[in-house]
Amino acid sequence: MPTTLRLGLVYAALYVGNGAGTPFMPLWLSEKGLTGAQVGLVLSLPMLFQILTSPALALWADRFRLRRTPIAWLAAGTCLTYLALAGLDGLPALALAWLLAASLYLALPPLIDVIALSRAQSEGFNYGLPRGLGSAAYIGAAIATGALVTAISVDVALAWMILAAGLTAFCARFLLPADPAPGPAPAGRSEGGGLAGLKTLVRDPVFLLALGSAGLIQSAHAFYYAFSALAWKAQGLPENLTGLLWGLGVAVEVVFLWFGAGLQRRLGARSLLVIGGAAGVLRWTLLAFSPPLWALVPLQALHALTYSAVFLASIQLAARLSGPQTASAAQLINAALQGGILSGLATLASGPLFDAVGARGYLAMSVMALAGLAGALALYRISRLQDGR
Repeated sequence: MPTTLRLGLVYAALYVGNGAGTPFMPLWLSEKGLTGAQVGLVLSLPMLFQILTSPALALWADRFRLRRTPIAWLAAGTCLTYLALAGLDGLPALALAWLLAASLYLALPPLIDVIALSRAQSEGFNYGLPRGLGSAAYIGAAIATGALVTAISVDVALAWMILAAGLTAFCARFLLPADPAPGPAPAGRSEGGGLAGLKTLVRDPVFLLALGSAGLIQSAHAFYYAFSALAWKAQGLPENLTGLLWGLGVAVEVVFLWFGAGLQRRLGARSLLVIGGAAGVLRWTLLAFSPPLWALVPLQALHALTYSAVFLASIQLAARLSGPQTASAAQLINAALQGGILSGLATLASGPLFDAVGARGYLAMSVMALAGLAGALALYRISRLQDGR
């Protein structure tokens, strides 16, 4: 089986669960009796703690002989904690179980990315091909789970997530290449793995500037993820159009990942980050003024830039600014900044913003994207990055 297909099936197994969880876990928690504020708290906890859990899991993952082994264990652990979640009630128990389950899950994509990026470089294929298969699986899962939830109950969403996590563990073990972990750094090199390598990364101002800028641009999606459906409903758009608009955003993401390889190479990581930041400022500013449906279509198409371009730029910069011994830690820190503490804080702030000013809350996201854009522009003055784009 070709490496691209094997990796694509692993990504598909991973994101087919996320396609059920992201749209429907808030509803599942609400059905458990949690208030809106409590649902927001539960969902934000893994993101807020990711700045601690991701480095810890990176150190743990480095102890294995093969890169795929901790991925399989993390997926199995996710499956078991999802299963435990099904039998729990009450805010403390649900919050603790979701913190554990989501923390394990959030470590999976960056660890898989390390293998996929390495193989893409050595075998000469487009990383976006297998990764895009994961996004396509997300779309299919969201549509299928929505139909099942409507026909049966919201418990179907959690059952789907349990099965998907188990499938991910199986695929990680039997489909991921048996790439060895790097082991200790060669003698005479200052960069090592483990805690020393982690300290090297977090003390590197260029690394933090690059990934912090990407994190700000990505985290500016927080208001959209949490409140776009409510904002569009208040604007008079029916729920079926909301679903189509969300699907359009992910569909253009898949197209960009699959067919934009040439453009991505020509632009390079820094330019992708700048373009994504500028697109974010434009997208969130215009959404703040509740544009009509005809304008929402091109604004949703900007998801290819505000999400996909920034995502690709960030993983490329993380790989470039780290070495073999710190590759896993670099990608986990990258994920922690993008989907972790910055996104968690933005999500917490989005609730009061929506209550106070409605769709105008998008303007705060424009400010975040603008700050990330400024950081991205500053990367052009970094001598360490002059040999690449």
